[in-house]
Amino acid sequence: MFEIRITCATADTDRIVAALDSTFAVGIVSVFPTRDGRRNRLYASADYHPETGEWPSPEEAYALAPSIVREIGWTARTAADKAFGEDMDREYWLRKAALLDRVALLDEPAPPFGDATEAAHAAAVYLLDSDRVEQRLAERAEKDPRGYVRQEYARWAKNQ
Repeated sequence: MFEIRITCATADTDRIVAALDSTFAVGIVSVFPTRDGRRNRLYASADYHPETGEWPSPEEAYALAPSIVREIGWTARTAADKAFGEDMDREYWLRKAALLDRVALLDEPAPPFGDATEAAHAAAVYLLDSDRVEQRLAERAEKDPRGYVRQEYARWAKNQ
């Protein structure tokens, strides 16, 4: 992870933020006007988009994760607290997919794999589809949606 600081013309701010987002895995971009008001200062934490290589191992991805029981409680409370028909946010779907992946890992030492594996795969595909990831990552993630969940969870947990 690294920090980015950019000073740019005010009119270029949106274009530069979009370019940062397409080039890096960027968190929130903070925008502050310069003293003269003609330019903006942009600050962001970023990481490289993973294009090749392995997905994080479950141990790496879930190193900072709370216990499975705690995550079950969090997902149940979060779902119960939402008003009927209100959409759940990305954090909910990411944490639920990671939870199901962790449960499935307990069930997977050897085939045949059970319902937990199917549920984990379905949740991972849902997250991947809802994220609408860029094409180069989508092709790789479609081959291993649960690897994508591990990568995204590890990134999310590190930034909490």
